[in-house]
Amino acid sequence: MKNLITADHAVAIGAKLCRVEVVPAFPITPQTLIIEHIADFVNDGELDAKFLTMESEHSVMSAAAAASAAGARVFTATSSQGLAFMHEMLYATAPLRLPIVMPNASRTLGGPPGIWCEYNDSMGARDSGWLQLYVEDNQEALDMVIQSFRIAEDKRVLLPVMPCLDGFVLTHTVEPVDVPQQEEIDSFLPPYEPDIILDPDRPAMIGTFMPAEYIMELRRQTAGAVESSKEVIQEINSEFAKRFGRDYGGLIDTYRMDDADIALITMGTVTSTSREVVDELRQKGEKVGLIKLRFFRPFPSLELKKAVSKSKLSALGVFDRSISYHGGGQVYNEVRSALFGMTIPVIDHLAGLGGRDVTEEQIMKMFELTRKAAKGEKVNEINWHDTRGETV
Repeated sequence: MKNLITADHAVAIGAKLCRVEVVPAFPITPQTLIIEHIADFVNDGELDAKFLTMESEHSVMSAAAAASAAGARVFTATSSQGLAFMHEMLYATAPLRLPIVMPNASRTLGGPPGIWCEYNDSMGARDSGWLQLYVEDNQEALDMVIQSFRIAEDKRVLLPVMPCLDGFVLTHTVEPVDVPQQEEIDSFLPPYEPDIILDPDRPAMIGTFMPAEYIMELRRQTAGAVESSKEVIQEINSEFAKRFGRDYGGLIDTYRMDDADIALITMGTVTSTSREVVDELRQKGEKVGLIKLRFFRPFPSLELKKAVSKSKLSALGVFDRSISYHGGGQVYNEVRSALFGMTIPVIDHLAGLGGRDVTEEQIMKMFELTRKAAKGEKVNEINWHDTRGETV
């Protein structure tokens, strides 16, 4: 059934279809509408869930962790300062192997304060043990809430998942979305059956103080679960595509890469604009391609290497919507690490920070600079696009 809805509404519908059982909530723009829609579903009897209005985002994640540890399927959502406020609890939920799903409406994290799209909020949580993915449109936002619960609750994973959607660009923009029927999702996503839960009849302790003799092993187990999630993500993507006809590629997705000699890596909504640019440049005879980075955690190092090697690229550009303050953006530094040992030039393109629009002209410039690097011409390693005081 096609619905004309925002991404916030799509995410809320996705949570309802997953039959979530506990929803701790605290409002923050541009995530608030997700929680408001879920509150309506609960109030109207469309969703049988415990809706908890909390006093802060830190309390939200504390309640989410407790409910998940008690065996409930838990959903919440946040953004920017809200994500930062629950930062302490993010580091507790992953090692405790709690399969919470929490969409993040990507928004600039001050200072200075702002409410528009930037990835510096979610990037700050990249080493917390949460799986982290970035969606391109409202349809993918709904579908990835559903897939996220399957991934999170898989016994090979048991980790929390953070689907990230571009604030305002998606959260408040209306697009047609194909909403699956409830029975279809019930077949795809069975009820959550945890192995170990907090139960008064079977006393146990979860998340207690741990001496140094054991913490390193715990870190290794969490790291192993993150790595195991790669196979699970691919499996669930394939199953979802077979059932619903929408194939997102898994960890990455590629566009016109078979004979490309240069390519751009993108995340989020910029991917859609970049496809248009790729088509325009192809019409002019330029062999350009696009790699859509869907999952930032786990980072698809092997998949990127394969995509670059198969296409025999001469240069690679990387789009970043946040800055790491030690040389380029986070995606750029991850890509360079993943491609260590390969000789192709990799250059960074910073754009859209603070919520500034990323235009076709800017993306054209990204390809132009990447082409120059492929020819051996001198270009900046890190390029700030349409930034006052520095123009590329």
